[in-house]
Amino acid sequence: MLLASPDTQAARTLAETLRRARVGFVQAKNTSQVLSALADGEFDVAVVDALEPSDEMIRQFVSQRPEVPVLALSAGEGSPSGAGPFDLIVRPGDEKSTLETIRRALAAGRFALESPPLSPLPSLKEVPVTSTAMRGVMSMLERVAPGNATVMIRGESGTGKEVIARRLHELSPRAAGPLIKVHCAALPEQILESELFGYERGAFTGAHARKPGRVELAERGTLFLDEIGEISASVQVKLLRLLQDREYERLGGTRTLSADVRFVTATHRNLERMVQTGTFREDLYYRLNVVRLDLPPLRQRREDIAPLAQHFCRTVAKDSGKRIALSPGALSRIVRAEWRGNVRELQNFIERLVVLSDGDTITEDDVHLEEERSLGLGAAEQPQESSVISLDAALQRAEHHALEKALRKAAGNRTVAARILGVSRRALFYKLREHGIT
Repeated sequence: MLLASPDTQAARTLAETLRRARVGFVQAKNTSQVLSALADGEFDVAVVDALEPSDEMIRQFVSQRPEVPVLALSAGEGSPSGAGPFDLIVRPGDEKSTLETIRRALAAGRFALESPPLSPLPSLKEVPVTSTAMRGVMSMLERVAPGNATVMIRGESGTGKEVIARRLHELSPRAAGPLIKVHCAALPEQILESELFGYERGAFTGAHARKPGRVELAERGTLFLDEIGEISASVQVKLLRLLQDREYERLGGTRTLSADVRFVTATHRNLERMVQTGTFREDLYYRLNVVRLDLPPLRQRREDIAPLAQHFCRTVAKDSGKRIALSPGALSRIVRAEWRGNVRELQNFIERLVVLSDGDTITEDDVHLEEERSLGLGAAEQPQESSVISLDAALQRAEHHALEKALRKAAGNRTVAARILGVSRRALFYKLREHGIT
């Protein structure tokens, strides 16, 4: 946890509370120390002093860690400008209430980051679509986008469901409004409900101020509910009412709010089977499944692999300041691969190839080595046939080598190293500590 506050009495009191509760934290007393802390470590949540001249500290943190909840240490309901805090810690405050607020923020931060952040999503305006299957999807998308019908996007993980949702929004009359995403699988039931509908002050322990939900934030725009098959029965009931009546209440509230929102959902689950087994409401299923877009896995549209690989290669090379291309042999090998992680796996794979390459051409051998490296079986790590080594030891050694090489390639920049390895910054820091790499 990061405590961004000058050395005030409130900060000292909070620090003592955190020590007693055994919550690890780092205190940064000015903008320079905030930037230094961001460079040196990962944080699940940030607490900032709202009554001190700390707006610049907040902006620096939010700009570099937009996924991390921000708590404001405040004497009242006001919040610092330039950042929407997750919640307020009112001072002087009850220790139990303070810790409950921090616990909720920590839970939200951790669950929201279970899936590592991906490379920037490709735009459908730029990516060439060759296969008949994807041309059919795009044709349906263009017909559906101008309306207001609820759309359900189906497909395996990594097929590009979020990209399709973003394109739907871009082509709709709501394009000038917000596109708000909720990852339903990343949040526990109680937090998901408050994130969707918001809450009033006093709705639960630690709710010191009103907070708008994602539905409210998506007003006159699009609300994208990713992994909709993961929501609990109680959330299903409230979502059904929202879809039917376009009405809802914040947690702890009595005022009924209306929702001018277009709903787009996505899932890789078999919802029809879930309806049969009673784990997903049939009436909600029909409300969500008004228009359905099915995204085929990459292995069923191999015509798209080569143009996608070349597109990712050009994009990453440009971002890296390189002039690099895929050789015919490399491209042929890439097209033959299985790509069980679909477009997402392909994009990360090409990015690693480009970033790690020292020449101006990626060869078939480079692709082969990267395939082995991805499996933790690089040539330098393979033991001789006569040696005996446990699988765990081999994986640990390969992992250590991969971490060191990524850091060298990134010139010590851990954000770049995380992108090379295809993991989140937090996962990278955990692994660096585990391997004792500084």
